Amino acid sequence: MKITSILVVDDDENDQFICEYTIRKFDPSIRVVKAFDGTEALDALRAGTPDAIILDINMPVMNGFEFLDRYAQEFEVHAPVVAMLTSSHLGKDRERAMQYSFVKSYFEKPLQADHLRVMTDLLEA
Repeated sequence: MKITSILVVDDDENDQFICEYTIRKFDPSIRVVKAFDGTEALDALRAGTPDAIILDINMPVMNGFEFLDRYAQEFEVHAPVVAMLTSSHLGKDRERAMQYSFVKSYFEKPLQADHLRVMTDLLEA
């Protein structure tokens, strides 16, 4: 199974651009949906579940961890692959993120093709 849609959740427009560019180079057929905070992401998810979510931690309005809490409570069906993509090098952030059963990966920015390959492999597993 291949990734057909990815929700990118990041408040930084430059990081959004890098993600979309990297995804398009990796596979131009993947549909990219953008959200600039956790609240926008939850709204996007109410319209449908993507194959994957790429999520930043540090965002205004609703940060990545607040999003994960709400996502776990509000949705019974989760995206097959949720990956944290962050500038945080803190082990405690990684440990906290990986406590959610639906979080499958934790990557440091910027998004790279290797990250997308890992996500694709997880989807196929």
